[in-house]
Amino acid sequence: MTLAQAISAPWQQPYKRRWLAAAGFAVLAMATVAIWGSGYAHRFYLDEANARGTNTLRLALAVLRGQTARYENLPEVIANFEEIEALIADPGNPELIDEVNLYLKEINSQFESSDIYLMADDGTTIAASNFDTPVPFVGENFRYRPYFYDAIDGGEGRFFALGTTSFKRGYYFGAPVVIDGEPRGVVAVKADVDSIEETWRGGDFEIVVTDPEGIIFMSSHPGWLYNSLLPLTPERIARTAETRRYAETELRELPYTEANDDQHRLMRIEEPETAGEYLVVSEAMPEADWRVSVLLDTASARAQAATTTIIAVLAIALGTLAAAIYIQRRARLRERLHLQRETKELLERRVAERTAELASVNLKLEEEVAERRATEQMLRKTQSDLVQAGKLAALGQMSAALSHEFNQPLAAAKNYADNALVLIERGRIEDARVNVNRISGLMDRMSAISRHLRNFARKPNEKLAPVPLEQVVSDTLEILNWRIKAADVDLTVDLPGEPLEVVAGPVRLQQVLVNILTNAIDAVETGTDRRIALAARRQGERVAITIRDHGPGIPSGLAERIFDPFFSTKGVGKGLGLGLSISYNIIKDFDGDLRVGNHPDGGALFTVELRAMPGDFMTEAAQ
Repeated sequence: MTLAQAISAPWQQPYKRRWLAAAGFAVLAMATVAIWGSGYAHRFYLDEANARGTNTLRLALAVLRGQTARYENLPEVIANFEEIEALIADPGNPELIDEVNLYLKEINSQFESSDIYLMADDGTTIAASNFDTPVPFVGENFRYRPYFYDAIDGGEGRFFALGTTSFKRGYYFGAPVVIDGEPRGVVAVKADVDSIEETWRGGDFEIVVTDPEGIIFMSSHPGWLYNSLLPLTPERIARTAETRRYAETELRELPYTEANDDQHRLMRIEEPETAGEYLVVSEAMPEADWRVSVLLDTASARAQAATTTIIAVLAIALGTLAAAIYIQRRARLRERLHLQRETKELLERRVAERTAELASVNLKLEEEVAERRATEQMLRKTQSDLVQAGKLAALGQMSAALSHEFNQPLAAAKNYADNALVLIERGRIEDARVNVNRISGLMDRMSAISRHLRNFARKPNEKLAPVPLEQVVSDTLEILNWRIKAADVDLTVDLPGEPLEVVAGPVRLQQVLVNILTNAIDAVETGTDRRIALAARRQGERVAITIRDHGPGIPSGLAERIFDPFFSTKGVGKGLGLGLSISYNIIKDFDGDLRVGNHPDGGALFTVELRAMPGDFMTEAAQ
């Protein structure tokens, strides 16, 4: 049965009336959308553009205020410097002029301002940061600028203008140089605005900043610069020319017309390159006497509004078509009543199947919950085991460190004890007493080591002191003397003639030298060239201690790992790999540096850099 046949049937008359009503409603709805909805859509998207413009305006204002706040107090600070006041009092002094020129150039570089200059009370520039540029300000007179005469009157000078000498735009801050209660000169700071404009470009909007006369002096669109949004009356032109705000630049009016609606300010610009309609959002910046405006092209908003209107009309048309299809299906409903029973039976079967699936899913969920609980219990136990393992690892590391640090002093003490017994047997009591005193010193060193090992993982609380390097090297060689002889090592020590004192702790610095020299002895004792060289030199405020051996050197790729705890290139049982790690931490505590590398002529080269004691401190200590 066709749609026409269904409508012509007597029992189909109600469906025919419904279809006609739906068609009439669709026509009325499309007309309403075309007339009223189009206006509403335009207002909506313009409101959205207005909100974006407001956010952009707030960001632009924040950037401008931040830039001005960065420099507004700088002139006043500079004006209080003694050198500035001295030059104002004696403006013809060439030495003062050179000193202030260099000083202003340094400040200008630090604060990244455009220019900083000093003017006498008649407006003549006597010193400037750009004194050595092709177009310096020195000798120029700026008494016509508001930032000068406002500041020389004792107030705060602010002014935006195009430089008459540099022809670069900038915002000027002025502050008086007060001597004996009277303003005698002015310090001016010029802030660059080009960098701000660069951040404005590339968006879907234009930003302009106008002066009190309505002239655009900052813009994301370069073609709008020095165009006026207000009529250029003779009064406005005269006020602008009086301060030479824009030097000799030609001013003109921006060709535009206002096309405002009830809620938005719209501007249609007639300039060929930027012709179009713009939504304008603006706000005054009273502290600088500016007005900042954001212009958004309305073409996108109007295109979105038109697209929305067309979509709404199409939606109504599709709805009408759907209604017609629905009416036709209702007309054929009687012919398919018998299918409903089959559909019902099928639905009941699917419901039963779905119920069974849900029951199975519930069972799986219960199993997963039980597994999750068991996993959580296992996780808690694992976390507890990890905590205990961490405690045992920390205990083992400390024990290994103590064993390593005590091993060398114990070996030296054993050697001195054996020598003392031999000396006593031979009746050389004084020599034996010397060995016993050395054993006592080693015991003191072991006691100090036990105190310092607690501080290897954190910054020590003890104050560092001047340590004579020659004494530390002597004590170190005394400890390792037996080892040097046993390994038949040729050790040379090269220290400068003048005394060297470094900022360190004597016992811990001795530990570092013992560890490095022990590694050097281990490296050369199996080779044919058993030379080791220890040298120290002062390098400015630092002292460099170098220890070079003639062994095989550091294997490639292991230099950055050699200071890691428990890392060792020695065989099993010949080292714990802690000596260099401990030494590295000690040198860092001294605010020094420990490096390792291979010497160009072969062998490893360790370099220890420490702070040297100042010369006056060393002189007082010697007295």
